[in-house]
Amino acid sequence: MRVLIIGGTGLISRGIVKHLLARAAEVTVFNRAQREDTLPGDVKRHTGDRNQFVDFERQFAATRFDAVIDMICFTPEQADSVVRAFGGRCEQFIFCSTVCTYGTKMPPQVLVDESFPQEPISGYGRNKLACEQIFRRAHEERRFQVTIVRPSSTYGAGAPLIDNLEPNAKAWDRIERGQPVLCAGDGLGLWQSTHRDDCGKFFAYATLNSRTYGQDYNATRDEVLIWREYHRQAAAALGRTAQLIFMPAAWIVRHDPQRFGLLHEITQFHGAYNSSKARRDVPEFVCEIDLTTGARETFTDLRRRGVWRDSQADALYQSMVNEALAQGVAPVPA
Repeated sequence: MRVLIIGGTGLISRGIVKHLLARAAEVTVFNRAQREDTLPGDVKRHTGDRNQFVDFERQFAATRFDAVIDMICFTPEQADSVVRAFGGRCEQFIFCSTVCTYGTKMPPQVLVDESFPQEPISGYGRNKLACEQIFRRAHEERRFQVTIVRPSSTYGAGAPLIDNLEPNAKAWDRIERGQPVLCAGDGLGLWQSTHRDDCGKFFAYATLNSRTYGQDYNATRDEVLIWREYHRQAAAALGRTAQLIFMPAAWIVRHDPQRFGLLHEITQFHGAYNSSKARRDVPEFVCEIDLTTGARETFTDLRRRGVWRDSQADALYQSMVNEALAQGVAPVPA
């Protein structure tokens, strides 16, 4: 089984490679070689810039793979280039999309499944949806068999762990120091986080699985947490108890709309998804890594790489905490 991963050294990609190698696949990765490469030596590497479309397409013109997995396609132009590069040159094309294509509405049954209308509110989600549509057309034109995968929040070694407010959070350092942290609303918003190895397992075992051809899937851990519990489990990885200050999302965002863009566009809304279809068609997709275990691994990796975020000089965050405390809002243990 010859598999090309466009990307390959990013977060989910590392989990995919791990499980593909367990299947005895021959794995090739293509990227710009600008990230830390911890992949095994028997993984083949190709270096280049996918945005140099002519060179990218020429590089693979004489090569055939059984499956191509694209982890870094974010624009319609990139999607069109992929179709030109691999149409007729692979059996299956797996596209990493995102649950952000669904938008922010909540269905009556709370959990969003693959039948839910796709109404993205962010540019990221709209571009991913446009890519999905290009790949569906390629599938209908029999260029290759397409499988669309929509992860939600993923984490693990190689990336930071988000909190409720921002993607590269300083909250974990504050929790370790015994200081309170901010959380939007009442902390009862729904959220799912999936470890990169568990998410990667779905991609790896969907590869050349004919049941997944022409299908789209959510690929998330079953467990749905509220933000209070999320902070409790992540803080446990530090041996601490998180002290949460609940403030309105609009109040938080108003202090720095750019910094707290994650909260503005995504985390102030419920993010809970049904992945039963993925488990039905790919029975190997069993999520085994709990948040505390995964957070401990992630925090250790952040320190190893020297990118643990120190909160002591974060004057804005501390001023927001002081403002909330002055308004009489008391911290609550998670």
